[in-house]
Amino acid sequence: MRRIFPDWTYGPGPRDGCWWDETVAAPDWPVLENSLRADVAVIGGGFTGISAALHLAQAGVSVAVLEAESPGWGASGRNGGFCCLGGAKLGGAAMARQHGAQAAVEYHRAEADAVALAARLIETHGIEADTHSRGETQLAHSRRAMEALRRKADEGDILHEAADLPGLGLSGPFQGGLSSPTGFGLNPRKYLFGLARAAAGQGALLFQRSPVQEVARTGALWSLETPLGRVEAETVLLCTNGYSSEDVPPWMAGRYMPAQSTVMVTRPLSEAELQAQGWTSDQMAYDTRNMLHYFRLMPDRRFLFGMRGGLTSSPRVEAAIRSRVRRDFDRMFPAWRGVEATHSWSGMVCLSRRLVPFAGTVPGQPGLFAGFAYHGNGVAMGTYSGRALADLALGRQAGLPEVMTLPPLRFPLGRWRRAIMPPAYAALALADL
Repeated sequence: MRRIFPDWTYGPGPRDGCWWDETVAAPDWPVLENSLRADVAVIGGGFTGISAALHLAQAGVSVAVLEAESPGWGASGRNGGFCCLGGAKLGGAAMARQHGAQAAVEYHRAEADAVALAARLIETHGIEADTHSRGETQLAHSRRAMEALRRKADEGDILHEAADLPGLGLSGPFQGGLSSPTGFGLNPRKYLFGLARAAAGQGALLFQRSPVQEVARTGALWSLETPLGRVEAETVLLCTNGYSSEDVPPWMAGRYMPAQSTVMVTRPLSEAELQAQGWTSDQMAYDTRNMLHYFRLMPDRRFLFGMRGGLTSSPRVEAAIRSRVRRDFDRMFPAWRGVEATHSWSGMVCLSRRLVPFAGTVPGQPGLFAGFAYHGNGVAMGTYSGRALADLALGRQAGLPEVMTLPPLRFPLGRWRRAIMPPAYAALALADL
């Protein structure tokens, strides 16, 4: 594999201290150690790949999933657990300007459908995922941001002025907020493993520690080489998102941008501590900053707090970003300054140049499909894209909004494209002031 961050990024260091690892043991998938034939081969065992495998297996198709690491190792097993609207960084107004008003409407509908799909899968397969929260709340970090929320409020949304927040158990340095009824919080690792159990129960073959090193077309079939085995398949689905490689296959080169997100989790908070800060709600929330913070009080009364940022990766940088997360937490929730953060970790989200997810056919390569770039909102959108890829592999109409099917553009500077991120992040941070 040829990736654009240092090797340290893809090792155990960034995810060391992940709270979700302590909540549920990983399933013991086998390592691929021979050659096998499948109708569909899936590269990546996260939300997208496992959702695709489940829907394919339910349709009676033989499917093999190849995960490079252990189950739940990547973004799907270390994210903040927000199953919510999102997936694009391109706002609705900008999407309407660039692609037409109907495209924006279709994409927004897809976001809601993605959340509904995840909820339906949890119910259908009896997945115990520690779900909570009725929708989500965006909290204004400034008066100007609150004015924007007032303009943004849509039918079904609930607008909260600053004076309303303490009564809702959402006290903090906020100028108001906007609640959407769509979405819920969950334990992402429990959700992923529940989907995996369902997929395996339908006959999907799931392999761990089987990184795909080469994808090549051999006649009518695709051949996927791993260190100890090989899979031949008529169809291949690429589901690696922020942990993609420039050469698996070469088409991926330059079409995705990994970016870091970091999370911390506190010890359980007492009722007195919750009252002291004035945050007693189970509502999942995030602020209006471009470099946003996201946070929620979980069912066990631990508080999860995360933020975007981190453009380089090393042990020193990791320590610095974790310290910054703690500083921002202390500033936003001062009554909890002395509360211990028992866990902290980071991982990669994935951006596209178009700032929208992609799920579709790889141009010029029959039988090769890809789904990636959820911009930090992959719980629902990854699940949705996985189902769409399964439909495409089966020759069905996937019902995707057109904007998600546009072939992803390459970022400038190729393997050195990370160089464009510092000035972009600096501009976004200035806009937050």
